[in-house]
Amino acid sequence: MSTAILTGPPAPGSSLDGDLRSLGFDVRRAAGPEEARALLGAVPAGERVALVDSRFVGHLHSLRLALTDPRFPAAAVPGALAAQAEARPALARALAAGPAPAAPDGDLAGAVADALGTEGVAVHRPALGTLVAAVPADAAARHRARAAVDAVDDEAVRLRSAVKAHDGFFTTFFISPYSRYIARWCARRGLTPNQVTTASLLTALLAAGCAATGERGGYVAAGVLLLLSFVLDCTDGQLARYALKYSTMGAWLDATFDRAKEYAFYAGLALGAARNGDDVWTLALTAMILMTCRHVVDFSFNEANTDDEAAAGSTAKTSLALSSKLDGVGWTVWARRMIILPIGERWAMIAVLTAVTSPRIVFWALIIGCSFAACYTTAGRLLRSVKRRAPRSDRAARALADLADSGPPARLGARIFGDRGRRIGFLFALGGAAGMLTSAWMWPFGDRQVVIMALFYGIFWSGFAVSGPLKGAFDWLVPPFFRAAEYGTIAILAVKSDAPHAVPAAFGLVAAVAYHHYDTVYRIRGGTGAPPAWLVRITGGHEGRTLLVAVLAALLVDRGDDFTLALTALAAALALVVLVESIRFWVSSGAPAVHDEGETA
Repeated sequence: MSTAILTGPPAPGSSLDGDLRSLGFDVRRAAGPEEARALLGAVPAGERVALVDSRFVGHLHSLRLALTDPRFPAAAVPGALAAQAEARPALARALAAGPAPAAPDGDLAGAVADALGTEGVAVHRPALGTLVAAVPADAAARHRARAAVDAVDDEAVRLRSAVKAHDGFFTTFFISPYSRYIARWCARRGLTPNQVTTASLLTALLAAGCAATGERGGYVAAGVLLLLSFVLDCTDGQLARYALKYSTMGAWLDATFDRAKEYAFYAGLALGAARNGDDVWTLALTAMILMTCRHVVDFSFNEANTDDEAAAGSTAKTSLALSSKLDGVGWTVWARRMIILPIGERWAMIAVLTAVTSPRIVFWALIIGCSFAACYTTAGRLLRSVKRRAPRSDRAARALADLADSGPPARLGARIFGDRGRRIGFLFALGGAAGMLTSAWMWPFGDRQVVIMALFYGIFWSGFAVSGPLKGAFDWLVPPFFRAAEYGTIAILAVKSDAPHAVPAAFGLVAAVAYHHYDTVYRIRGGTGAPPAWLVRITGGHEGRTLLVAVLAALLVDRGDDFTLALTALAAALALVVLVESIRFWVSSGAPAVHDEGETA
């Protein structure tokens, strides 16, 4: 159990003790800093400790935000401070420093929160909005604070804040108005976000199974279940925000299950179409590649521009000013959010088209819609990059290098070429991707020229692209070009092989590799960098896998379905390795809690 230490004499009529106990705290009282320090020393080292002024007046949700959010080592609002295990030593030192930093109003919790900053602890201060958190100095101020508390509905604010701030049109107007109440219902019954996330996954897999029947009734059921899965997908995040139940396992589940659900549904549609004699596996694979490459563009650009305001100066400010002007015209906000076909709009489109049309139409709609969205977003980012003059930060360059997923061949090439690729790495990534895809498309399946090109692509083009730090204005394009080359080569060779079931096997292989790339993104966002170097080496890197598939095509060109078996075995091996390492990382105590409040795709 967590411990809350109330400082100072109790205020008449205060319900603070009960409020803290309702939040799961064992409440103890301290007359001053010395007694608070003694009580702190008696609390087991691994427990959370809160320091709360007995005069505190405010909403219960203000206390909840400051004292129970597990994502931050320390958090505070006026009159209340919480420190997790990692911030406990700094808290003890701040209390030991005595009353010197105390605030003029005697708020010990606030003074200690300020002192924690000098101890190197970043104290999170949640935005309260209309919520109240105050330490009244006298009876009149206490009366005003209580009146302010009574004027605001704490529960209504909590429900509103459970909804993601920036969401798509469909999610905002067709899902969130009722899913937030489902989240509250789940919270009151002790359900966790992870349980809701798992339910969403199972519902989506059931939808994929219904689509795989190939019958109209199955397609209708699949559409309904897919929408239900999306409602649950929104509910899990809202439940996490409503109850402040964030976890590293939840971060991993939330970060990866969306793609698993969507791609499983693609496979279900392809299986259903095959039952009716319509082979749409190539379309399913194309849709998956387009979606993944589009996300890589988003991820790369965002990581490259994390430090944009400081690094790019006026360019960033100009872009922000333009965005703010567009946001001032209400309809443009929703139009720009819908035009990129975010997950809500995309899943709604898939569900409706699945119920009333055919899998082939679903995939063509996805391919056209995703292509347009990718062109729209990429064009805007290219225009921003044209005006950029300042180099990327070292952190951004490292993130782009990690996203590149370069294996032994490219690293060998990088050592050979030194830093000659500085500022023009994206040109070599583009040239290599274009050459690799053209070679795979133009030469007959299994031709040695494709193997030679893959070897040249891996060492020369890829090596040169990453030989220098990726700090150029357009170097955020390097990872997307590499993804397009790898995924596209696998798809082209599978289609041209004419081996039975080669395209479904390629679908599985690209899905396994895409999981590895998504996992890399969320590790970087969590501040832990790329997966371990041994994982990149053992999986070959993007260019090593591309070369391996080309070699397999050359060796198995006249071996019937052996190419299919090879792709399947490779997909299974990669999936096993990356999943085991991913699970090990995300369930470890050191894994970050990544909860992206802005991701709509």
